[in-house]
Amino acid sequence: MPSKINRRLLVICLSLLLAGSASAASPIASPKSSLSTPTSFTKSKSRAFSSSKSQVCDDKLQSSTLFPRGGSDTTAAMVEEQAGLPPAIKLIIGAGGIYGAFLYYGSLQEDVFRYTAEDGTSFKQAWFLQVLEALANVIVGFVGMQLTGPTPGIPKKMFAISGAAQVSAKACTSLALANGLSFPVATLAKSGKMAPVMAGSLLLGGASYSLREYLQVAAIIGGTAIVSMGKKKGGGSASSAMGVFYIVLSLALDGVTAGFQKRLKVETAKAGVKPKPYDFMFWTNLYMSLTALVFAAALGEVTSGMAFLSENPEIFSKIIKFAVCSAVGQSFIFYTIANFDPLVLSTVTTTRKIFSVLLSIFLKGHSLSMTGWSGILLACGGILSEMQAKMSGNKKAHGH
Repeated sequence: MPSKINRRLLVICLSLLLAGSASAASPIASPKSSLSTPTSFTKSKSRAFSSSKSQVCDDKLQSSTLFPRGGSDTTAAMVEEQAGLPPAIKLIIGAGGIYGAFLYYGSLQEDVFRYTAEDGTSFKQAWFLQVLEALANVIVGFVGMQLTGPTPGIPKKMFAISGAAQVSAKACTSLALANGLSFPVATLAKSGKMAPVMAGSLLLGGASYSLREYLQVAAIIGGTAIVSMGKKKGGGSASSAMGVFYIVLSLALDGVTAGFQKRLKVETAKAGVKPKPYDFMFWTNLYMSLTALVFAAALGEVTSGMAFLSENPEIFSKIIKFAVCSAVGQSFIFYTIANFDPLVLSTVTTTRKIFSVLLSIFLKGHSLSMTGWSGILLACGGILSEMQAKMSGNKKAHGH
């Protein structure tokens, strides 16, 4: 009987996703999103990019929000090269790559922190994991930067500050998982990034939000809390309180990171430089890896992490795949930004998070009560409502 209920609830969740994706079809198919020439791409890109920067940072992936700003030469060349492909094929390539890379990324991340060795120990070295993930992105970013040509005169100080904040947020997410917070709860909580942004803007003054925006954030946060309380017996952890602490800290650091990224955008403009996508990928992840290495070394995670991996080679292979998926997913994000309005990318990454939650529940053995499922529906409703509001705002902007 519970399995039948779960199947019905899965159908309801998937129906919501399909409805949200269907409503996103118009910007994908419209002439303004389906770019046929480098000139139209450059104009569309710069106009749409400024309104969607905060949402693109995601999937764990905040530095990618800045990439399209300075990559006009590279992205225009990509569009010209891919001009023979119809928009639907380009969307399949971009969205398919993002879904494939980051759905697997999330699954591997959960496997890493749920793994238990024969002696009962588990992997807790979150900072060491961030070193390995960032290094994979550094390698791909360096290769891409050499192929597209590095941009001279980049303000590296702001890259260092932004990278340090970003890797700290990612490390806190990993620490939340390492301390007992379930992957579905952590992923839903990270979808509420607007909460710390709103709180900071309200505290500093000068900001105002609509009732709908408050309700969207409340739905995501409330749904996440209901899911965490709606797990059946045996599905919790004594250390999950620390997990909640780390995920809240991660959300706060997301807000800090967004602020630093805005400053980075201003600094690059002042310096008169326009970094290309792989410039951002390389320099941001270089400083992310250095920051993570400092913390990992100070906490003794480098030696303990290497020792754990040498004793448990099966987890080492998962971590390597995890890091590769991160770098590959970033590259598909660049491809999608180069060929479509950033709103399309926002839609893809938002729905990807929801699919990650559902796949984790059904493939990783999470057991939810009816209360937990109501929380899933509430949080997903808030996420999809936020996505629909962004699409409506984008259509109004194009209408003017």
